Amino acid sequence: MLVRRSYSEPFFSTRRKKRGYARKILIFTVVLGAALWFIDVNFNSLQTAALEAIGYAPPPTPYASEFATRGMEYYAAGDMRNAALMYERAVAQQPNNVDYLYEYGRTLLELGSEDNTLYARAVEIGDRAIAAAPRDPRGFALKCRALDLSGDSANAIPVGQQGLNVDPNFAPLHYALADAYRSIDRYDVAIDRAERAIELDPYDPVARRVYAYALIWVGDVDGAIDQLERAVALAPNNTGAYFELAILYLNAEEPEMAIATYEQILAMQPENFRAYQRLCEAYNQAGEIRRAIGYCQDSLGINDQNPGAWASYGHVQYRNRNYEGAIESFETCITLGGEDIRCWYLRGLAHYYLGQCEQAWDVLSDAANIIGQPEEYNPVYEAVMDGFDLISISCTGFQGRGAPTPLPPTAIPPTPIGG
Repeated sequence: MLVRRSYSEPFFSTRRKKRGYARKILIFTVVLGAALWFIDVNFNSLQTAALEAIGYAPPPTPYASEFATRGMEYYAAGDMRNAALMYERAVAQQPNNVDYLYEYGRTLLELGSEDNTLYARAVEIGDRAIAAAPRDPRGFALKCRALDLSGDSANAIPVGQQGLNVDPNFAPLHYALADAYRSIDRYDVAIDRAERAIELDPYDPVARRVYAYALIWVGDVDGAIDQLERAVALAPNNTGAYFELAILYLNAEEPEMAIATYEQILAMQPENFRAYQRLCEAYNQAGEIRRAIGYCQDSLGINDQNPGAWASYGHVQYRNRNYEGAIESFETCITLGGEDIRCWYLRGLAHYYLGQCEQAWDVLSDAANIIGQPEEYNPVYEAVMDGFDLISISCTGFQGRGAPTPLPPTAIPPTPIGG
């Protein structure tokens, strides 16, 4: 019998082949899913590897030690802002590392002269250092100095004493206490502590600076200048000591030395608005009013939000008999939160010279209340009283009007326990 077959159909059954295709599809799906999962889990590293292959990989995040090393380099170069930024990043990675906390706090203390709110931050960093290592004196030294610089010297002293119980030979504790004692008029103790700090570490520039502050208050200006000159030699890139030294030169009636010192700051930091402001002050004191005005304008061109710069500018405008401009500058000083007494008493006198007697009387009254009743000769207070006399003599309706009685000064708090 003839069997007809259709040769368009396969000779063998397709069931086995269909099972083979299904298995392959299943394996492919599993492999694909695993690959996608691996890519998802390792996306960042794979992306970095791919970018590295074509030369566009981002730089790796530095370790805390690298940030701290950069901070140390910036600090040595006198760049406190970048030093603080680097130490802050190191602390963010290792929040309980006392090495990083202490160095970060030290930079905040240096920057606090421009922004007093940083002292509170330094107190917080000191607390963190103490909590992280209660047997390490650095946290106590940092907190003691930060409290003192923030105006809380009474509470700074017990913190420093606690630190001495931990390590009586840590120099920063002694100079932190020296400055705190000076702030409460314990000059003898302040000098003893500062001398002990220098004995323990004669190469610490901050110890020299604090010793200079104590010497100023006992009248040894030459000794203070010598200590600040040594501080500058020990840390030639730290502008803090330069500013303090220049002020002493001005007080010693050596404006040329002060001017040279400020110019040295500008050689290191050409955009330092404080140096321009202080040059304005120095030239003002030297009687070179036009040059003083130029430097004040340079300072405000860099930072017009600093009240002290407006006070300085108002002062030279006043001396140049630009009373309208002086009043405007002094008002800007107060609007920005300035506390410089010139923004009151010179503004009051400027109103008087413009014939604005009522305004002059009111502003001088505010100045008198800010100053209070001085216990000894105070040239600013005397200038305010002279202003009242001028108004009483020259202004209609003010004859016989007595000068307002200033408010009594705030009482000095008692010496704290352990002080």
